[in-house]
Amino acid sequence: MTTQSQDLLESLFRAAVDAAHPSRCLPPQLPEPPARGRLVVLAAGKAGGSLTEVAEQHYLARMPEIRLTGIAVTRHGYGRPTRHIPVVEAGHPVPDAAGLDGAERMIALADAAGADDLVLVLLSGGASANLIAPAVGITLEDKQATTRALLRSGANISEINCVRKHLSRIKGGRLARHAYPARLVTLAISDVPGDDPAVIGSGPTVPDPTTLADARAIVGKYRLDLPAAVTRALNDPKNESPKPGEAIFAGSTYKILARPADALAAAEKRAQAAGYEPIVLGDRLQGEARDVAADHARLARELATARRRVAILSGGELTVTLRGQGRGGPNQEYALALAIALDGAAGVAALAADTDGTDGGGGQPDDPAGAFVDDSTLKRARAAGLDPAAFLADNDSTGFFNGIGDLFIPGPTFTNVTDFRAILVDRSAF
Repeated sequence: MTTQSQDLLESLFRAAVDAAHPSRCLPPQLPEPPARGRLVVLAAGKAGGSLTEVAEQHYLARMPEIRLTGIAVTRHGYGRPTRHIPVVEAGHPVPDAAGLDGAERMIALADAAGADDLVLVLLSGGASANLIAPAVGITLEDKQATTRALLRSGANISEINCVRKHLSRIKGGRLARHAYPARLVTLAISDVPGDDPAVIGSGPTVPDPTTLADARAIVGKYRLDLPAAVTRALNDPKNESPKPGEAIFAGSTYKILARPADALAAAEKRAQAAGYEPIVLGDRLQGEARDVAADHARLARELATARRRVAILSGGELTVTLRGQGRGGPNQEYALALAIALDGAAGVAALAADTDGTDGGGGQPDDPAGAFVDDSTLKRARAAGLDPAAFLADNDSTGFFNGIGDLFIPGPTFTNVTDFRAILVDRSAF
């Protein structure tokens, strides 16, 4: 890949990420501290540490430290150097014991909040895995097995979170139940198509419109083989989530700080500044990564044939139905399928990456975020003895791009707003 195209693609990614970083989007939205009670900051998700860092700096300059308390739970490697509020690093995408401990500590803080207190929930994508409090009768191992089954199934994020919410004591509005009667304010960074508060982080502070019956239908749709305790829990009426109209939500407020659309708008502006005509396909794309990639490749080839100079931008969360034994998340699989469908089309280069800085992988902060593609991808792969179709069949996009040096590994970005895809079409440039 040419340095010119790689640098421009990475600059588009950085523009998208910067638009959703807590240092930019959080300070103007922070509420005034309570007049008499305590401020209880409860943060969760991949931006949980950075959200807490920014909020803590803001409030410690405005109120006595003794009136500020809280906890943040984030992904391993995403912690930030806070002064007063502890940050717990926990597992993602598969939950671990640290996330269990952090959730229990968060529930205890919420339970202790009184009518004079303000509970400020700072939420971002990733909270569904980082923050776990299994329903009665379900073990950590049960939750881990359920998460793995959901991730392999090809279910979309709304479906995954529907099941998660009905197996939890904190998701699906239940954190609001613990915080009541304190005043409750939630500020969230959206990473989901449609920006639905009930889906972001599995909606711990908002009413849940989904039901146990919905969760069971998803299990049946994907023929999930779940632990017996999980099956029992999904049939237990006690695990139904709080619904609209319940008193625990009276007086609470919810505001989204940054959306996938905001990230794409920032990338669009950067593309225009670089002399490209932006074509924005939307921030809500869903579907199998390889199918979406094939559609995008057709569009890119048509534009290249017409000698257009464009930047095709898109967001949303794609899925992968795992049938092989390889490594790689939806962004890398999209990139591999895109390369195959482009088949070396001249003047086309692309980057697909998760704005949180990691895509699939083993849950480590140095996992790849995505991969680069250009018109030399397949040629270089075949020269290295790599069969692109075989790697795609094995869901081993990480292995493929690692073999040709085109993985994108930015490390943690300390936010999480969308999957980001950019395709540059310019026959005259690269």
